[in-house]
Amino acid sequence: QVHLVESGGGLVQAGDSLRLSCAASGDTFSNLAVAWFRQAPGKEREFVAAISWIGGVTYYADSVKGRFTISRENAKNTAYLQMNSLKPEDTAVYYCAANPSSLVLRTNSKAVKAWGQGTLVSVSS
Repeated sequence: QVHLVESGGGLVQAGDSLRLSCAASGDTFSNLAVAWFRQAPGKEREFVAAISWIGGVTYYADSVKGRFTISRENAKNTAYLQMNSLKPEDTAVYYCAANPSSLVLRTNSKAVKAWGQGTLVSVSS
C-alpha cells in the first residue's frame, strides 16, 4: 500500500503560479501511475492531470491544458503539479492519487484506493 502526502498549496492571486508536490512512501512508486484531482466547494471531485509510471505519457483535463504540467521524479518518490496562470476557478482542494493503471485514474477514480489528504489552493481575483 502506498502512502501519499500532498504539499505546496496556498493563497495566491490570479495569474500567479504554484507547484504542488505529492510525496509517496510504501509501495514501489515507480510502478504506479499518478494523478491529480481537485474538488471545489459544493462540487464533485474532478480529474486534473495524470502521468504514466515511467513518466513518458501525460494527460490533462481541458480546463488546465496549457497551464498545468504534471511531472514526477521516481528517484525522489515524488510527483508534481506545476500550475501557472492560475484562475479563481482553480480554487479547490487538490488531491494526488496513485494506481498501477493511468486508465483507471482517468476513468474510474472511485476504484482508486491510494489518495493523499489534500492541499488547499485558493486563487483570488
